[in-house]
Amino acid sequence: MLSKLRTRLAVVFSTAPPETKPLQGSVASHRSYILLNSPSPPISFPSRFSTPLQRALQIQTTRWGGIVNFAWTGSAASSSGGDAGESTSVTAFSALGGAIHFPALTMSNVDEIAERLRRHATDPPPTVGSVAPEAGKVHIYVCTHGARDCRCGEMGGKVFTALREDLDRRIRADPSGSAGRVVLGEVGHVGGHVYAANVLVFPHGEWLGLVTPGDVPSVLDTILSSENRPFTSLDPPMCRQFWRGRMGLPKDEQLRLHSAHSP
Repeated sequence: MLSKLRTRLAVVFSTAPPETKPLQGSVASHRSYILLNSPSPPISFPSRFSTPLQRALQIQTTRWGGIVNFAWTGSAASSSGGDAGESTSVTAFSALGGAIHFPALTMSNVDEIAERLRRHATDPPPTVGSVAPEAGKVHIYVCTHGARDCRCGEMGGKVFTALREDLDRRIRADPSGSAGRVVLGEVGHVGGHVYAANVLVFPHGEWLGLVTPGDVPSVLDTILSSENRPFTSLDPPMCRQFWRGRMGLPKDEQLRLHSAHSP
């Protein structure tokens, strides 16, 4: 009996993914990934974290394939609390439009910004709305929402630290190099705790899973050497061995793409 209990606990708390959950094609189909600036890192989030503003935006964007999450990049300057006066900046990515930024999302303008996000995700270029101040940047986000699942807190935290250290090392070695254009952040729950560490790469739209600190140098090499644009169904998977899927592609297309680029 004790042996069985230990086995069950090992499965529950293991950082290793179950064999029955394939990595590829594990990304929900979506047209846009929308990040609200958080005043604190995901390590401080409760298991289920939302705000009235986030819920209001998610209700509208769900209709056309938007996913709303929280991101922390080390700065809380553009976010303020309080349900009634809640305000935050927004950075969103779409398969058609790349990056777009709004400095202040509030309850009073949520309808307007939701519509601009919809057009950014569904209309062909040229896009509408504000130009992201991070234009030309590469955005890398790691899920570190430990209260939702300990695997994301543990492995996600380790991978985030490894990315920060590796980027700092590259910048010291070459201050004008490609590492200097990376925006590194942490995000709340993305889905797929068993794939921790989960790493999202934009504007490419790539979702990576099962990344470990030891994989960080090669993963960064691939990211920094890739063309900086939203990827389409014609582009091979980025970091194929870690590839979960791609923004803008339904699950069946993700699986076909991965299979088409098998070694």
